[in-house]
Amino acid sequence: MSIAAVTATRDAPASAILPARGGILGALSDLFWRRPRFLLVLMLMPPLLWLGVVYIGSLFALLLQSFFSIDEFSGLVNRQFTLKTYADLFQAANFDIIVRTVTMATLVTLASIAVAFPIAYYAARYAQGRWKALFYLAVMLPLWSSYLVKIYAWKLILAKEGILTWFLAKLHLMWVLDGWLALPYVGGNSLSVSATGTFIAFVYVWLPFMILPMQAALERVPGNLVEASSDLGASPGQTFRNVLFPLALPGIVAGSIFTFSLTLGDYIIPQIIGTSRLFIGQAVYSQQGTAGNIPLAAAFAVVPIVIMGVYLWGAKRMGAFDAL
Repeated sequence: MSIAAVTATRDAPASAILPARGGILGALSDLFWRRPRFLLVLMLMPPLLWLGVVYIGSLFALLLQSFFSIDEFSGLVNRQFTLKTYADLFQAANFDIIVRTVTMATLVTLASIAVAFPIAYYAARYAQGRWKALFYLAVMLPLWSSYLVKIYAWKLILAKEGILTWFLAKLHLMWVLDGWLALPYVGGNSLSVSATGTFIAFVYVWLPFMILPMQAALERVPGNLVEASSDLGASPGQTFRNVLFPLALPGIVAGSIFTFSLTLGDYIIPQIIGTSRLFIGQAVYSQQGTAGNIPLAAAFAVVPIVIMGVYLWGAKRMGAFDAL
């Protein structure tokens, strides 16, 4: 072959060199080869449609419903834009539900951080080999069981006839439990129908969601930083405040997103273990089901979205996501 022929073959487009494929499949193959962005759009279209239409579309419909109101005489939805429904959220009974839910979510998140940090720190710094595998198994095992089974199990544990009451009676500490149940807002006839029982169940259920991201963040902390802090004369408390906590903050924020948001919207735990004082999830259910007030239920559902939006904005401003 001459030099001119080789040069012409080299400079020719691939479509002129490669044998053409017949049929529709061949045409599509050629099209995707020439237009790779078109193939990318086709691959992304199904998940984007699901996210945009089904997920975001349903949230938009929910937001739209919250700007309607309910006719007090006919009970029908008045489809005229108004802020009256959001004003109803600031009524004493409704606002008390929001404050109670946010308070519970905050306490559950803080307790989860306090319980999860030593567990995650031990797993990140000391657990090796088989022990680390056992750690992951112990943390993940509760997530494999039924959600309802775990809640009803805690209801039995916290009941008057449960193992916790029996254990305290054996230790002659029932006076502690009776005194705690006598306190307003946290007590009740039994731990199984009290705010304290709701708090305990929340912490238990969401604790794995705090341990795992915190353990991943602590594993990225170089050990020589902790040793250097000790060599420079820092106390354990100073090392925790100035070295460990700032570097573990991204994991703490990631875990708190789960514990805080899931507590805000949970319906089952307060319904089974809680008291007559409602949470946001129960308010949404009762308004759209029993009362038939769809706009107020939608407005209640928007509250956790707004709260989490503000929380994520604040966390981003603090730089908590930089190391994620």
